[in-house]
Amino acid sequence: MCGIVGYIGPKRVVPLILDGLKRLEYRGYDSAGIAVVCDTGKVDIRRAPGKLRNLEDSIRSAPLDGVYGIGHTRWATHGRPTEENAHPHRDCTGDIVVVHNGIIENYIELKNQLMAEGHKFVTETDTEIIAHLIEKFSKDSSLEEGVRKAVKSITGAYALVAMSAKDPNKIVAARLGPPIVVGIGDHEFMVASDIPAILEHTRSVFFLGDGEMAVLTPQGVKLFDSESHPISRPPQQIMWDPITVEKGGFKHFMQKEIFEQPRTVRETLLGRISQETGKVFLDKMDITEEEFRAFRDVKVVGCGTSWHAGLAGKFMIERLAQMPAEVDYCSEFRYRDPILDSHSLIIAISQSGETADTLAAEREARQKDARVLSICNVVGSMLTRESSGTIYTHAGPEIGVASTKAFSGQLTALLLTALYLGQVRGKLPAVTSKNLMQELTRVPHKIETILQRDAQIEDLARQFFRHTDFLYLGRGIHYPIALEGALKLKEISYIHAEGYPAGEMKHGPNALIDENLPVVMIATRDESDPSSMLRYEKTISNLQEVKARDGIVIAVVTEGDTLAKETADHVIEIPHAPELIAPLLEIVPLQLLAYHIAVRRGCDVDQPRNLAKSVTVE
Repeated sequence: MCGIVGYIGPKRVVPLILDGLKRLEYRGYDSAGIAVVCDTGKVDIRRAPGKLRNLEDSIRSAPLDGVYGIGHTRWATHGRPTEENAHPHRDCTGDIVVVHNGIIENYIELKNQLMAEGHKFVTETDTEIIAHLIEKFSKDSSLEEGVRKAVKSITGAYALVAMSAKDPNKIVAARLGPPIVVGIGDHEFMVASDIPAILEHTRSVFFLGDGEMAVLTPQGVKLFDSESHPISRPPQQIMWDPITVEKGGFKHFMQKEIFEQPRTVRETLLGRISQETGKVFLDKMDITEEEFRAFRDVKVVGCGTSWHAGLAGKFMIERLAQMPAEVDYCSEFRYRDPILDSHSLIIAISQSGETADTLAAEREARQKDARVLSICNVVGSMLTRESSGTIYTHAGPEIGVASTKAFSGQLTALLLTALYLGQVRGKLPAVTSKNLMQELTRVPHKIETILQRDAQIEDLARQFFRHTDFLYLGRGIHYPIALEGALKLKEISYIHAEGYPAGEMKHGPNALIDENLPVVMIATRDESDPSSMLRYEKTISNLQEVKARDGIVIAVVTEGDTLAKETADHVIEIPHAPELIAPLLEIVPLQLLAYHIAVRRGCDVDQPRNLAKSVTVE
C-alpha cells in the first residue's frame, strides 16, 4: 500500500520527492516522511503524522535540502500512525535510512536478536528492524550487500528503499511482493512504488521482479538477482500521458475517472474486435486456441471491485461460452485447496497487478498446472509477468482509491473473453456475436448520455446524504452491480450499505425495510431476451414488496419503462442495452450517486479513511 519515492540526479530533491509523494498519497496517508543526504554527507529527516500537507508544514518550519533522498507516505500496518512510527527509519548510527512497504512477519524474532546484540529501537514498526539489519550486514561491505543479506533474514513481503551516508551517492531498492518501479531519466534516476510518481520525469522504467534489487547512482541503474548476479534487460516504455494523472478541472480524481469511462471502454475494445465478422482478437498470449477449446471450466478470482466484475463475468462466460464458471475471493482461494488441473482456466483480475492476495491465488493455480489469464490495467506488473496471457484494460492511471473506470474496463475485458471462448469453442452463433459486438461499440456513447444526467443524480444525493443505511438489490448479472454500488457508497461516504440478490429479500432483508430505508433497485430490461423479461418481472415484484413495507425505492430502469415508474419513488433512466452489456451502463449512476453523497457529507472522496489503492500485503 504505502507510497515510496527516491531520487538521485541534478534537480532539487526535496520538492521533487514531495511532488512524487503527492501523486502516491492514494496508497497511504496515515503519515509521511522524507530523508535526504546533505552536502555535509549527513542524513537529515523530516516526518509528520497525518496527511502529506503536515509534512510540508514541517519542512516549511524547518527547511530541508539535500543532493539525493527518499520519501514515504504510510498506510499503517504495524504501529500507530504517529510521527515516531512514520518512515523513513534509521539504524543506531543514524547513517542508514529505510522506507518500506509490506509486512515483516518475523520482525519480533529479529528484533529480539538485534536487541540482544546491543541494537536500540525507538518505534513500534516492523520496518525499523530493516535499518538495523542493514547496519549489521554492511559494516564491512557495500550498502547493496547489506540490503541483500538483510532481506535474506526477512520472512514476509517488502518493497524497500535504503541509502547510507557511509556509502554515498547510492540508493538501493529491493522487492519481494509489493511493487517497485525504477525510472531512467536524462542523467537522473528514480525509484517509486507506482508509476504516477515518476511519470512526469520519464516513461522509461524497470519493474523489479520478486527477489531482485536495483542500485541507483549518478552514473545509472544496475539490476541484480537475489545472489547479486547482474541482470540485463531493456527498460519498458509507459504510454500514459502525465496529464492524465492530473484532475483536469474536476473537483476530485474519482469524479474525473467516472467521466473517463467512455474512453476506457473504447480503448479496451480498440484493435480487439471486428464489427463486420463479430470476431474477437485477444492480445498475444501463451495460450493457444486449441488450449482454449480444451478447458473444461473457468475459475475467476479477484478482490473487492475486481471480484464484483468477476461475478458479472461468470454470467457472461456461462451464457456465451457454455462453460461452468466459479468466482472466488483471492483471499480465500488458496486456503480451500481448490481442485485444479491443466484443463482449468484461471482468470485473475486486478487493477494494479500487484495485489498480494491475487498474486497468491494466481501462484496457487500455476502450482496446480492451471493456466492463468489476467485482466489488468498496469503494463509490466507482477501479475501480467507471471500470467500465460493478459488482457489490458487501457484505463490509464486510476488515482481515486475507490475504483470506477477500472471496473468498466474489467467488465469490457470479461465480455471480450466470454465472446472469444464462445467463438473458439463453437458455442456462439456468428450472428449473436456480431450483434453483441455492435452493441458494445455503442456503449461509450450511451455512458456519455448517462453522464449528462449528472445534475439529476446530484439532486438525488442532496435528498439522501443524511441517511445512515442503504440497501441495493439486483437479480442475475445485475446482482454484482448492486454489490458494487453498495461498496462504492460505503467506501467513500461511510454509510452502511449492503447488496443482495433481490430474490433473497424474503429470507431476511425484508426485516430491515421501513420508511427510513432507501432501497436502490436495478430494474432494467431487454425486451428481446425472454430470460431478461422474466427477471425484470420478478424484480418489479420485489420493488412492490419494498413499497408495501414503506421503503423508499430508487430504481435504475431502462429508458421508456413505465411499469417501474408507477411504483418507485425515484427513477434513474439509462439507455437500452442487451442483458450482458447493461451492467456497463447501470454502474455509472450508482458511482455518481455515491460520489455526490460523499461530497455532501464532507468526506475525503479520493482518500477514504483506512483504505489504500493497492493492497500489496495480505
